[in-house]
Amino acid sequence: MGNIRYSKYEGGLDDLDMAELMRMLQDRLMQSGFDRNPFDPDPDYRPTMQDLYDAIAEALINNDLLDERLIELALDADDWMATELGATVRELARRLEQEGYLRPEASGDEPSDGEPRQGTGGGAGPDADPGRATFELTDKAIDFLGYRTLRDVLGGAGRSSLGSHETSYTTTGVETIGESKRYEFGDTLNLDVAATLGNAARHGLEGGRLQLEEDDLQVLQSEYFSSAATVVMLDCSHSMILYGEDRFTPAKQVALALAHLIRTQYRGDTVRFVLFHNGAEEIPLERLARSQVGPYHTNTAEGLRLAQRILTRQNKEMKQIVMITDGKPSAITLPGGKLYRNAYGLDPLVLGETLREVGNCRRHGIQVNTFMLARDPELVAFVQRVSAMTRGKAYFTTPQTIGRYVLLDYQSRRTKLVN
Repeated sequence: MGNIRYSKYEGGLDDLDMAELMRMLQDRLMQSGFDRNPFDPDPDYRPTMQDLYDAIAEALINNDLLDERLIELALDADDWMATELGATVRELARRLEQEGYLRPEASGDEPSDGEPRQGTGGGAGPDADPGRATFELTDKAIDFLGYRTLRDVLGGAGRSSLGSHETSYTTTGVETIGESKRYEFGDTLNLDVAATLGNAARHGLEGGRLQLEEDDLQVLQSEYFSSAATVVMLDCSHSMILYGEDRFTPAKQVALALAHLIRTQYRGDTVRFVLFHNGAEEIPLERLARSQVGPYHTNTAEGLRLAQRILTRQNKEMKQIVMITDGKPSAITLPGGKLYRNAYGLDPLVLGETLREVGNCRRHGIQVNTFMLARDPELVAFVQRVSAMTRGKAYFTTPQTIGRYVLLDYQSRRTKLVN
């Protein structure tokens, strides 16, 4: 009988899983303008299909998934997209579309109504100019990026009870925490039998029987879980990419991870997203990944005002604002709608209007948790004042560590006895 020789299986690009390719592309897909021109950001920039092709080729090269011959032929060609490498990259982009991760569009231009103009059959088509044809990430891709970020940031710490926050209260329910208390009117009659009989035994026996009185009743306590309404406020002013590092991309990644955490583990909660810049706007989750920094100032007051309007419509026990920023408030909207700006120091007019909105948050029972990506002394004092006014928290962190702080803070546990 002949010998069988086994060797290591070297899979080709035909075997490449599209989820693995998305993992390789996730940083490029979330870029916020820092890698283009941080001194002249374009808030309306949309990535083109050529950007996608370049990103796929770079990912394949960086992960040693290409034969050197293909790379050499591409480098020697006038147009690398006309080579075998270009054909390979186009095929992988097509597979990403087929598996529902992206949605190509026919043109980089958009109609006046703001709705993207779709190509034939929803795709860009084989003859579309890749330098003009754009694409959008689908809900599947957004969910994937949120999951990846959540797993990368939290790992095992991301696990918690489904759809529930531990709060500062306990109640009488079925799932107990091992402690009991004296029964009060309205409590669920989840009796602690041993403690109840022990109390009754103190009265002694009458006619050979225990005499049970209302004061003898002991009920087991369980943890009280609440639902939360959260608005994530993301600063997309110019400073978020201006000072030698990209701060906005990590902020977007954290927001996506928080959305995934809430949808999968805190089903009763809601999360909404607000971008604040010269003004403020609420954006849906699907627009979050492609949002860009612009040549804007920081109108924190307008962002807080919009977040309050959103939260006051929510019927939740907990209401909070998660504000991610790197700078001081530098603009406000005047009563007539005109923008007042002052980027030098903490302008008393801007500061006063911002703190007025913080006070309104306190009156509405809204907690403001601030995650500051800078450590200037005047900013530290401002953030600490905001946190003190709403009994929120202040974190002074970095783009590399902000995810851990935001997500662990969201899952923080608080305990207190109700009755």
